Amino acid sequence: MSPAGPGAAEAPAKVNLYLKVVGRRPDGYHLLDSLAVFADPADRLAAEPADDLSLVVDGPFAGRAGPVESNLVLKAARLLREHARSGMGARLRLTKLIPVEAGLGGGSSDAAAALRLLDALWETGFDEARLREMGARLGADVPVCVAGRPTLMAGIGEALTPAPALPPLAILLVNPGVATATPAVFRAYAALERGPAPPPLAGPIRDVEHLAEELRLRGNDLLPAACTVAPVVGEVVAELERLPGAVHASMSGSGATGFALFRDTAAARTAAETLAERRPGWWSHAGAVRA
Repeated sequence: MSPAGPGAAEAPAKVNLYLKVVGRRPDGYHLLDSLAVFADPADRLAAEPADDLSLVVDGPFAGRAGPVESNLVLKAARLLREHARSGMGARLRLTKLIPVEAGLGGGSSDAAAALRLLDALWETGFDEARLREMGARLGADVPVCVAGRPTLMAGIGEALTPAPALPPLAILLVNPGVATATPAVFRAYAALERGPAPPPLAGPIRDVEHLAEELRLRGNDLLPAACTVAPVVGEVVAELERLPGAVHASMSGSGATGFALFRDTAAARTAAETLAERRPGWWSHAGAVRA
């Protein structure tokens, strides 16, 4: 099935353009302030009606996706069916094109795609707010992935507000082929000194240069911690900062994927070719940030 046709959906990569840790709840969950956007690559999810639920995972990153029974796509399908009080089923096929444990929200985006796709397939009629509520039961990043547009995240990720209007952007994503498990990064983060947090991002954003200034002011609080877990993360960001045309470079989520922003996709693709010559073993993808 085509990912744009009936019975199919895309699960785009989620990129945290900045990420501040602003506190911690008594239960240990960290409180965040972050700007999330979405970009290619996108995992692809296809569904057909069936008597029961089943899932097949393929694609270049399928081998690192873990056991099928614990996949968030199946968990999302079962949760939606429970809320719909229905016995409907589906044959699901997930094609993994986003690196796993990479700070790009691949599993969360897959779960969000499953909620949206099966809501349409089963005609359950839940609105976005209801799907986001369900998504919060699956993981902190799932609600923003249900929204699928530039969004300011607060709380543990479940408190969402629309982002200020952003200028057109292109992005280059680069992963060095290592995984940075989020719990390990947060443990490393707890041992580091931190400064005061800037105020939350507010509009209007005048242009790309203004956005870059705001992102540099905020950065990613988890970057130093990720570099202690996997020092190559620092190499990735340093390489991205050196690329011609890059207006800002940092790390997404808890890593290990770095990103650089460009004014247009042509500049991002040229930069990707330049980087591939220097670091041929690294995964990369250049494209546009989705509005």
